[in-house]
Amino acid sequence: MVPAACRLRHSADFAAVIRLGRRAGRGTLVVHLAAVAQTPPEPTRPGSPELPVRVGFVVSKAVGGAVVRNRVRRRLRHLAADRLGALPGGTDVVVRALPSAAAAAYPALGADLDAALAAAARPRRPRGRQ
Repeated sequence: MVPAACRLRHSADFAAVIRLGRRAGRGTLVVHLAAVAQTPPEPTRPGSPELPVRVGFVVSKAVGGAVVRNRVRRRLRHLAADRLGALPGGTDVVVRALPSAAAAAYPALGADLDAALAAAARPRRPRGRQ
């Protein structure tokens, strides 16, 4: 489960990550990743000043009915909780499920999430004239 301090809850936070972050898409999902300046909430551990990694999920009605959307959200939440420790503190992540996520197997969702997070975290190559 994702701790409460590690969840994106406000629409302004979602909008900031989507607007300012790097995007990487895979077959079943799209990941937006940004190092957004946060006001530190309650410390995650006593004496721990670092900012938490926060994650939010977007699962639209295009994915399916309420039962299907909630199943996809639960799967993504569980997969993301295992991967939060690998990201630097102060990072915000928005995971947007695509309609194909409804029929995807759990290992396929995990592989797509790993690949999308790695691609979004990779530094940009400088664009220059060739």
